[in-house]
Amino acid sequence: MGPRHDQAPEQLVGRGASQGTAMGRAVVVRGADDFPKVQIGDILVCEVTAPSWTPLFEIAAGIVTERGGVLSHAAIVARELGLPAIVGVEGLVGTIVDGQVLTIDGTTGVVLL
Repeated sequence: MGPRHDQAPEQLVGRGASQGTAMGRAVVVRGADDFPKVQIGDILVCEVTAPSWTPLFEIAAGIVTERGGVLSHAAIVARELGLPAIVGVEGLVGTIVDGQVLTIDGTTGVVLL
């Protein structure tokens, strides 16, 4: 989906993949070298996740990915763990910076910057 022209510039829209809301510090993770940056309560921001990323889900407050759908790894594991998750947010990784405070709504797919 990605940002729409009629929406406020302080929000991004993707697909709600796991219901619930969370607010926390954004941590952009591009690969395993970035795993140590993620702390309890952070919002995990990435292009896509894989099974090796699952331990991060146990400490994150929520997940937002640039790619994927409701059957992606991020969506399925987030639902299993009861974490809010949004997938398919076009341009996400290039827009969000580490430390930025985000509020995510996994039901509506809205990321508030």
